[in-house]
Amino acid sequence: MRTVRAAVVGGGIIGVAVARELMRSATATEVVLYEKESHLAHHQTGHNSGVVHAGLYYEPGSLKAQLCRRGVGLLKDLATRRNLPYEECGKVVVARDGSERGRLETILERALANGVSGVRMIDGNELASIEPHARGIAALHSPTTAITDYKRVTQALAEEFVEAGGELRMGHEVISLQERSARVTVGTRRGSHEHDLVINCAGLQSDRVARAAGDAESPRIVPFFGAYFLLKADRRHLVNGLIYPVPDARYPFLGVHLTKRIDGEIMVGPNAFLSGGRESYGPWQLSPKDLGETIGFPGFWRFAAGNIPAAIREGRTVLSKKAFVEAARDYVPDLVAEDVVPGSRGIRAQAMNRDGRLVDDFVITGSARMVHVRNAPSPGATSSMAIAEHIVRGLSA
Repeated sequence: MRTVRAAVVGGGIIGVAVARELMRSATATEVVLYEKESHLAHHQTGHNSGVVHAGLYYEPGSLKAQLCRRGVGLLKDLATRRNLPYEECGKVVVARDGSERGRLETILERALANGVSGVRMIDGNELASIEPHARGIAALHSPTTAITDYKRVTQALAEEFVEAGGELRMGHEVISLQERSARVTVGTRRGSHEHDLVINCAGLQSDRVARAAGDAESPRIVPFFGAYFLLKADRRHLVNGLIYPVPDARYPFLGVHLTKRIDGEIMVGPNAFLSGGRESYGPWQLSPKDLGETIGFPGFWRFAAGNIPAAIREGRTVLSKKAFVEAARDYVPDLVAEDVVPGSRGIRAQAMNRDGRLVDDFVITGSARMVHVRNAPSPGATSSMAIAEHIVRGLSA
C-alpha cells in the first residue's frame, strides 16, 4: 500500500473527528492535524452549551437530519466506551399560544420522520409535571435529548487519533493551501509541508482557508456572538432539563432558552448579535479586519435589511439584563433578573450567501485533494463523527 499523507486543518470537534476517521478507516497512512491554538476545542467547541440534539427540527432527508441522527448514536457509543458524561435530561419545546402549537405539529412530523425516539406532544398539565416552573399551553417532549461535555469528547477523539498513529501539531496556524499536480502544500507560520490531501475544518476561519485555496468566495462566515447568563445555585431548581421556544421563521435565530449543563449549571440564553470579530469573546473586543470584512460583504447588508425586527429584539437583550431575562420569563415566569449572573459568551461561525440568506444545512465543498467544511452549524457538534464518516467516505467514492 502506498503512503497517503493527509492533513486536517482545525482542532475543533469536527476537525479532530475527521482526523480520527481518516486513521480508523485506513484512508490515509499518515495524518497530521494542524491547530493554531495551544489546545484543542478552543473556539466554537469550547463555548458549546453541551446539548446533544436529537434531530427534531431538520428537514427529513437533509444532510443535517441524516448526520444528526447518525451522530447521536456514535456520540452515545463513544461516551459509554470512554466513560464520558452523557445525560438524557430531556427537552421540551414550549408553545405559548395556538399559533405556536400549530408550528409544533410540523416539528413533530419532522421529528417522527427523522426517527427521533419517544418524541410526543403533551398538554400544559403534563408539561408542568416534567418542568414544574415552565408555562405553556402545550409542548413537544423529547425525552432522549441529552447533554454532554464537548471538550472532553474532543479530547477522547484526539486520544484515539493519536493512539492510531496520528500526529497533533499545536501552535501551527495554516495561512495557505496550494495544490500542485499530485500534492497540496500546507503553509504555516512555522514552515510548509506536503500532503496528498487536505481537509479544512477551520470553523470560524473556514471560508478564509477555503478562499486561499481557490474555493468559492461564498458562503462567507459572518460571526454572531451569543451571551449567556447562569442561574444562581439556589435557583437551579427552576429548570430540570432543556426548555426551548418554538422556532419562528420570521427570525433568523432561535431566541433565549434555558439549558441544563452537564456540570449542573443552568444556562439562560443565548442571544444573537453581530460580533466585532470572529474571535472577540470580550464584550468590547473587536477586530478591525473582521468587522471590515463583514460590513464590506453585500450579503450582510441584505441580511440586515430583511431582519430589522430581529436586530431590535436581540439588541435589547444585549443592552439590558432585564430584557434578556424577560425573554426567558415567557417560559419560566418565576425567573427574575436577580436570579442570574453573567455566564460565558460564544461566537457562531454563521455562513451567509451573497444574497443575504443564512445557510441552514451543512456545506462541504472542494476537490479530490482538498475538502472544505464551509458550514457546520448546530447540530455540528452532535453530528461531528457522522460528518467525519460522510467526508471520508466521499474521498474513496
